[in-house]
Amino acid sequence: MKPWLDAMNRCVADDVPCVLVTLVGTEGSSPRESGAKMLVTTDDSTGTLGGGTVELIAQERAREMIGGGITTVSEEDFTLNDALDQACGGRMRLLFEPFLPSPLTIAIFGAGHVGRALVDVLAGIPCRIHWVDNRDGQFPEHLPEQVRTHAPDDPASLVPELPAGTLLVAMTHSHDTDLEILKAALQRDDLGFIGTIGSSTKRGRFMNRLRDAGLGQAAEERLTCPVGLPGIGGKAPGHIAVSLAAQLLQVAGE
Repeated sequence: MKPWLDAMNRCVADDVPCVLVTLVGTEGSSPRESGAKMLVTTDDSTGTLGGGTVELIAQERAREMIGGGITTVSEEDFTLNDALDQACGGRMRLLFEPFLPSPLTIAIFGAGHVGRALVDVLAGIPCRIHWVDNRDGQFPEHLPEQVRTHAPDDPASLVPELPAGTLLVAMTHSHDTDLEILKAALQRDDLGFIGTIGSSTKRGRFMNRLRDAGLGQAAEERLTCPVGLPGIGGKAPGHIAVSLAAQLLQVAGE
């Protein structure tokens, strides 16, 4: 596999923003042939367009796109003259293709019936989903493209690693596990949503235990339980998933 493609696959898998710069056209003398590619991230690049000033400018343009959150594809022409300290006399046309992670990240803790239904509902939404369950065999064989699965022994250990702004829902097979996840989440002040599936009775019990852990005020202000938009009836996993997905998108402003 080509180095730039390896690097791009890693960026996509790890939610690292990048820009693929392709030499799509040349006239006259040029340091590289059409089709040459360079992948640029905030602090690195892989591949080459032939070196020199044009390559440096291309890296600067790419990083400006990353920094500005620009997602549109663009082209730019360069004349290889004394002004660029490249006196080949030819021309290079570069195509800039940004690949930026979706700003919407959702963490679903629990791969039971509701978790599976929620992933199915969100499959058509541009987002990144972190799906967490300590039972690795619970995940289906085929997953939507935007889903990454995690099977740590302690699901709560993953909470500190989630990106800022993540919308988090705890609905594992264990109330104790849910509680530990919520404790870890409430210790952060940069998550976009913290919720857990359950009844008002579960909320009351959790609130008591969170107060004992010194997180009572944070829970009062930021914990959503039960989750889901009001007015959507039905207790089947599909009903709950639709209600919860709508609530998450509402919170995200999507």
